[in-house]
Amino acid sequence: MRRRQFLAAGTAATAVGIAGCLGSDDVDGYGPEPESAPEERSIDTDSYETLSVGSVDVPLAPLEDVAYWYQRQEARFVDTRGADQYDDLRITGAALSSAPDGVSNDPVEEWPEEDRIVTYCVCPHALAGQRAASLLEAGYENVYAFDEGLEAWVTQGYPVDGEQATQSLTSYQIRGRSDPAYAGEYVRARTVDSDQSELSTVEDDGSYELTVHFTGLKADSLLEIEAPNYTRELTLEEATSGVITG
Repeated sequence: MRRRQFLAAGTAATAVGIAGCLGSDDVDGYGPEPESAPEERSIDTDSYETLSVGSVDVPLAPLEDVAYWYQRQEARFVDTRGADQYDDLRITGAALSSAPDGVSNDPVEEWPEEDRIVTYCVCPHALAGQRAASLLEAGYENVYAFDEGLEAWVTQGYPVDGEQATQSLTSYQIRGRSDPAYAGEYVRARTVDSDQSELSTVEDDGSYELTVHFTGLKADSLLEIEAPNYTRELTLEEATSGVITG
């Protein structure tokens, strides 16, 4: 199995304590019953690259295999973002279980530990990797993070639901600099007035980049940028117009 050295132990995103958000209590993680399913084929999951999240190696499943499992209802899907992002746009049938440790009354807690689970986010797999790692640590045996993430799913025209399901994902680029001593640790961007967040990591030279896919923002919408050695509150315009430092 190939190993991708990407996420090291560091500042984790805060778990979301939300019960009863749209669709989270009454979904089982499976997509709809397909009119026709792909022919059965073998998948060598041992050949997957892995993502190091602390001491856990999370297998990264590519879009082709993720779509195959979805269309054959052979995997449960977990959205690892916040409730607002989930309500706006999600893979049809996916359950909400936010990174790193899920939500209140988490639907995944009722699933058998041997079931195949695919976690996803947009980033493409920072949040998904965190949640997959915590599930593997909790004893779930067959967990994968979706390598390319939700944006690739949307681009390929696979089923989505939500308030923004007819729209494309809007992206914003945020760049900043931390201390190189924090290389590999997390940087988190979140909206101040809603439950939307995404992660990236500090590079060896101290730089970081986040491509965030937040909805409902204006130029003066407030974002919080949390790096290992500082926290800044900036408008969207400020956060995307220069290099953020402490």
